[in-house]
Amino acid sequence: MADDCPQTLLGVSLSDPLRAQELLLAMTRLATQRHLHLKDAVFVVSDADGRVHVRETVDPAPGRAALSGAVWAGLFGLLLGGPVGWAAGMAVGAGAGALTAKAVDLGIPDEWVQWFKQAVQPDSTILALLVEEVDNEAVAGELARFAGAHLVYANVGADVEARWRSALGDATG
Repeated sequence: MADDCPQTLLGVSLSDPLRAQELLLAMTRLATQRHLHLKDAVFVVSDADGRVHVRETVDPAPGRAALSGAVWAGLFGLLLGGPVGWAAGMAVGAGAGALTAKAVDLGIPDEWVQWFKQAVQPDSTILALLVEEVDNEAVAGELARFAGAHLVYANVGADVEARWRSALGDATG
């Protein structure tokens, strides 16, 4: 994949988290059929009280990254400095892993995740997808299976956006 390949960001609002997972599964199927390259997916869920929860699929979580960093640096420290090196390596590795996870944004930029958090309506879910090499007609075909969903955002041309909205039966825009 070329780094200069244009990326498409789209967000689809669905009535519940299970429908959002079904849409992600449908887009994953398109990826396996080479109709798109799926870079990242983020679920932004708002409960009935308006509390918002985010689940990212690509960006490393600080806790996991800290644990991984601690284990690997601890092993390296153990080989070089024995038990003292092990303890020092674990401390340094945990800190470095957590900082790296916070600094590295491999998928949908945090600014866009915040935007989707503001856009999600109570008791609904937005599935935000970052994709490349998109077959717009194949995406429209899959979106048609999710009638009643709403296209919240798509950085595509007006004609493609209209086609995707039409596939969803989404008159908003």
